[in-house]
Amino acid sequence: MPLFSKAFGINKSQPELDFVNIPLHTDIWLFIDPFAISQRVDPWSQECHRTLFSYFQHIVDFIRAGRLNEARALLLCLREPNEIRFGLSMKRPAGAGIGLYQAQQLFEALRDSQAVKTGFLSSLEECELMIEGIGRDKISDLTTNVIRAHLIAYTQQQCGLLNVTLQQVPMAPCFDAQTMQWESGYHQVPVWKGKPVVLVPKAIARYSTAYDHQKYYDHFVLNYLRQEALDASSSLVNVLKNGKRVVYKKDLKRQFPCTKEFLYNFSREHREILADYRSELVLLEKTGRAGPVSEEDERVISEALAAALTSISAGNAKAAEYHSLMIGIVEFIFFPNLLSPKKEREIHQGRKRIDILMENGARDGIFHRLHDIRKLPCAFVPIECKNYTTEVANPELDQLGGRFSVNRGMFGFLCCRTFENRKLFVERCRDSHKDGRGLIVPLDDTTVLKLLTLVRSNHRQEIDAEITNLVNEVWVS
Repeated sequence: MPLFSKAFGINKSQPELDFVNIPLHTDIWLFIDPFAISQRVDPWSQECHRTLFSYFQHIVDFIRAGRLNEARALLLCLREPNEIRFGLSMKRPAGAGIGLYQAQQLFEALRDSQAVKTGFLSSLEECELMIEGIGRDKISDLTTNVIRAHLIAYTQQQCGLLNVTLQQVPMAPCFDAQTMQWESGYHQVPVWKGKPVVLVPKAIARYSTAYDHQKYYDHFVLNYLRQEALDASSSLVNVLKNGKRVVYKKDLKRQFPCTKEFLYNFSREHREILADYRSELVLLEKTGRAGPVSEEDERVISEALAAALTSISAGNAKAAEYHSLMIGIVEFIFFPNLLSPKKEREIHQGRKRIDILMENGARDGIFHRLHDIRKLPCAFVPIECKNYTTEVANPELDQLGGRFSVNRGMFGFLCCRTFENRKLFVERCRDSHKDGRGLIVPLDDTTVLKLLTLVRSNHRQEIDAEITNLVNEVWVS
């Protein structure tokens, strides 16, 4: 089974990659979840969420206003998104698919839905709960179509990072949230056996979408109905020999069958239950480690990365090799808090370059606290890599400090091999921070190897405390 990494000569494992390392001749059982996108705070995900929200809201508004042709036009441009290799097909990439016929069915389902007509639906993902004929596969396919332009841009960034060759090829239409139009055109993407390939960030890939009407029915709706029956002493209540009163779910299911029409009516009457369901999903998304797509042993990966780091000698001759390795290491260590790495990004019209620029997607931990509590802007985190044989000093600090801005962020890492006098370097970092030139945290080999050891010993959760200590070492003086 040729994986993207092998086909395009990328010598990295899945944990070192920001995207799903897809097989190229078949579909992988994964979905893009619009709810997962909505809960992420990194700039790329927020752009996707705004596009999805605008698209879906326009369809709902058109249907409610009786402008059915305009609603239909927005849906009939959907295509089977074979380029991402996600779906339920077990052989060649075929997609569960949104063809013209199924797009018409999707339009009819939305048009005839009371949830749409009444404006009760608040998001695309809620269609899975309340509209017959719209399940996780259709929602994933629709999401892929609507954010295709964002996915193409992401693919181009990742291929630039990993030196993957791109080709100009025709692509399925992309939705433009500014014009509210579908636009066909040619795009630069990787091509395998004549077919375009588009990459998906592993942070938004799921084995199943969050919204699941069966789970909602089983664990929220039936639990409410059971308590309601007990409180009302209804005929559904059974009294056991020990006097305990019970209501069996099988009896509830017989009286209240699980249909999406029923779930819509129930949710309208009991909005607090739907709110409780969404709150639980928000909590699960926040506390769970996103992107459950890697089945590889993290201990083995951390050992391999540590061995690779120690095998690279310092000096200009190995600078590119060190840089490439550090891209994989920071992705492995900091995902899903830091993600979407970009290599050598130009700023100031190309006058300056950043070795690695990552987006801050943290919803808790030190990367979240820096901007939410300490009020230090860090939407993006630059990482400079210096494979020096000599001491890293003020010029390198000034170079990284020159990359900072309020919009990009005022926090970054400086990766180097070793320090002759680490205490002196930390003092220089403190001086820079005191002068308002940003917060720079050093990451030498000793520190990186310590973080990899935490992963290897099954203590990944302690990485946040280690980074907090490094931040405080500079911040607190």
